[in-house]
Amino acid sequence: MDHYDSQQTNDYMQPEEDWDRDLLLDPAWEKQQRKTFTAWCNSHLRKAGTQIENIEEDFRDGLKLMLLLEVISGERLAKPERGKMRVHKISNVNKALDFIASKGVKLVSIGAEEIVDGNVKMTLGMIWTIILRFAIQDISVEETSAKEGLLLWCQRKTAPYKNVNIQNFHISWKDGLGFCALIHRHRPELIDYGKLRKDDPLTNLNTAFDVAEKYLDIPKMLDAEDIVGTARPDEKAIMTYVSSFYHAFSGAQKAETAANRICKVLAVNQENEQLMEDYEKLASDLLEWIRRTIPWLENRVPENTMHAMQQKLEDFRDYRRLHKPPKVQEKCQLEINFNTLQTKLRLSNRPAFMPSEGRMVSDINNAWGCLEQVEKGYEEWLLNEIRRLERLDHLAEKFRQKASIHEAWTDGKEVMLRQKDYETATLSEIKALLKKHEAFESDLAAHQDRVEQIAAIAQELNELDYYDSPSVNARCQKICDQWDNLGALTQKRREALERTEKLLETIDQLYLEYAKRAAPFNNWMEGAMEDLQDTFIVHTIEEIQGLTTAHEQFKATLPDADKERLAILGIHNEVSKIVQTYHVNMAGTNPYTTITPQEINGKWDHVRQLVPRRDQALTEEHARQQHNERLRKQFGAQANVIGPWIQTKMEEIGRISIEMHGTLEDQLSHLRQYEKSIVNYKPKIDQLEGDHQLIQEALIFDNKHTNYTMEHIRVGWEQLLTTIARTINEVENQILTRDAKGISQEQMSEFRASFNHFDRKKTGMMDTDDFRACLISMGYNMGEAEFARIMSIVDPNRLGVVTFQAFIDFMSRETADTDTADQVMASFKILAGDKNYITVDELRRELPPDQAEYCIARMAPYTGPDAVPGALDYMSFSTALYGESDL
Repeated sequence: MDHYDSQQTNDYMQPEEDWDRDLLLDPAWEKQQRKTFTAWCNSHLRKAGTQIENIEEDFRDGLKLMLLLEVISGERLAKPERGKMRVHKISNVNKALDFIASKGVKLVSIGAEEIVDGNVKMTLGMIWTIILRFAIQDISVEETSAKEGLLLWCQRKTAPYKNVNIQNFHISWKDGLGFCALIHRHRPELIDYGKLRKDDPLTNLNTAFDVAEKYLDIPKMLDAEDIVGTARPDEKAIMTYVSSFYHAFSGAQKAETAANRICKVLAVNQENEQLMEDYEKLASDLLEWIRRTIPWLENRVPENTMHAMQQKLEDFRDYRRLHKPPKVQEKCQLEINFNTLQTKLRLSNRPAFMPSEGRMVSDINNAWGCLEQVEKGYEEWLLNEIRRLERLDHLAEKFRQKASIHEAWTDGKEVMLRQKDYETATLSEIKALLKKHEAFESDLAAHQDRVEQIAAIAQELNELDYYDSPSVNARCQKICDQWDNLGALTQKRREALERTEKLLETIDQLYLEYAKRAAPFNNWMEGAMEDLQDTFIVHTIEEIQGLTTAHEQFKATLPDADKERLAILGIHNEVSKIVQTYHVNMAGTNPYTTITPQEINGKWDHVRQLVPRRDQALTEEHARQQHNERLRKQFGAQANVIGPWIQTKMEEIGRISIEMHGTLEDQLSHLRQYEKSIVNYKPKIDQLEGDHQLIQEALIFDNKHTNYTMEHIRVGWEQLLTTIARTINEVENQILTRDAKGISQEQMSEFRASFNHFDRKKTGMMDTDDFRACLISMGYNMGEAEFARIMSIVDPNRLGVVTFQAFIDFMSRETADTDTADQVMASFKILAGDKNYITVDELRRELPPDQAEYCIARMAPYTGPDAVPGALDYMSFSTALYGESDL
């Protein structure tokens, strides 16, 4: 004990108690003292935002030791040394020891060197001396000494409880009932004392320690196992812990005085907290909606049919019309609520509200930007997919038509090429067979283009990912294989006929000529029928005019074609004359071709019938394209008016927000009238939406009559509504600031003039350099540190700019600080009377129970120990009510 107990300690510690130095060497006691003293120190250090982990290590440099003394005394110590050398540490510890000595405590054998060297016993002795001086010395019950007074207080409080007999500060507390009785006496709702058993000390101790830590803000300074497992618990540890109960409960009956005067402050605080909760919930809901919507818009799985893709487009239109507009309103309202809350917090001298991570206004704007980006990509994908499916349907139908025509033409060709009729034919028949084969080769060559077209269409279908590509590929492969086989068979038959030709020299030239002219003409007619029946897809007047021009050019060739038909029929008639005249045995048919005059006439008649049908189809499509062009012009005319109107309004709002004239109420009235005129413009936007829907339903994908798209108009309209709402909110917040700070209209005008002068970019915000120049022009002489402090006030989010609202908040605060300090001092004097402090008991007498507890909890960290335990001095009172300031 003589290592660190002072003579003053003996004044209130009975000499007959066993405080011998040898007892300090007991490892169990040392462990208890380490835990208890560490917890006691941290209970005070955490008010300064720090704590210790190892009691003999963390006090070695003296910094936290000096901080501890400042917290528990409420006084400022000498400025500490910041160096890390031993001499700096010893200097800091000496400053702390000198401060303890200045409080009338004589330190025996405790030197700064032992503390710096981490001497456990000396460090524990020093902390015990501090506890005695600042936590136990002032305890007095009926003029007893500190220890006796604390013991008497415990005995009186636990007297009504059975099995509790407090005679000392060691074995009387081993069963835990003493701690439970103290808690139950003051807070009976926290412990069911009737269920406790004396023979279960671990449960009793743990119950008391847990309740004290959870509900009474008394840190857990002891371990139940250590107390039960020790024959005699350490008296210092028990006294330290019990003194915490005394300080927690001794002022429990003292606190209801000036509470009504702070009800308004509490109500504002509670309202602000509710606004914070509402902001967090609204921000979470909006972010959750965005999180759910983006995956839907990112789903780019294409459909196989046009109907399914059009249904996707209709679902997207419903999203744009029904689901997104309310969320735009929520986003705008969220920004307005955030700005209003920040203004109220500044008016209450409270720190700026910082939303939880991921819920800042910037986070919501970023998420919204991602949503709109994905939304734009989804719409482009939908339109591209519809174009692709439209193209695929057209190509698939074209493939089927060409494949059917080719398969019909090749039907039976392999059988014909494989027959060996030349083996028994006469010379004239052989010559006829050879000529017929030449005609077939000509026909085969004419069909080569069709085969290549079929293959090209199949390749394009594959490249465009046609859903039925396997069947298309299989059919195309079959046609190509058959074509290769026809080529091989054709070559083989020619070789056979040429070998026979040497024996047979007579051939009918007329039949050959007929065959040569009839085959290409027949192929031309088949091609003409195919072209006349070919489906077409166009999107502009120019395209349909191009098709019409091509069709007119085709019709111009019909007279020459008719001449060719009559010439071919004339050759056939001449053959008939020769047969009849010379009785030639031709077996009734042309040996060189299967094309008959009847077939040529039939196909020619069919071509003549298809021409007017094609005329009608082109006329109808031309009318449809004219209708689409009218829709384009109608939409373009409106968009070219609305788009510039929105841009003009945005520029006007920007000028209004910078060049406001008259009172704030006049400005607010003008802005609201301006907002009303903007809202009244909404029917024109709705009308444009209707025209845009007609364009989309007509599958019109481009419009040369305007550079504005519906997406541009929507985004501009939403930005316009958000900007006017935000500008109105800024003026409302300026009115709140003016009324709360008592700013005159003349001062407000001066603030606006200064702000506008240094807002060099005319954006409604000053950057850092402009703000510094503004302050210098107003007479501020400041260094970098002072300017950084001012910037932390006007730009808490570190955006690098100063808004007009932040500027007038700062200027009003600078002019109002003196008045606020006078008001706080006047309120304090009324509440405190002749005393220099206010007790918690005095507060409780005037405040409703729920607000009283809230107030006491809010002011607990600022209780000043130099006056009366559980009381507030002037500085603590002003800090608790109005936050940290320069009062």
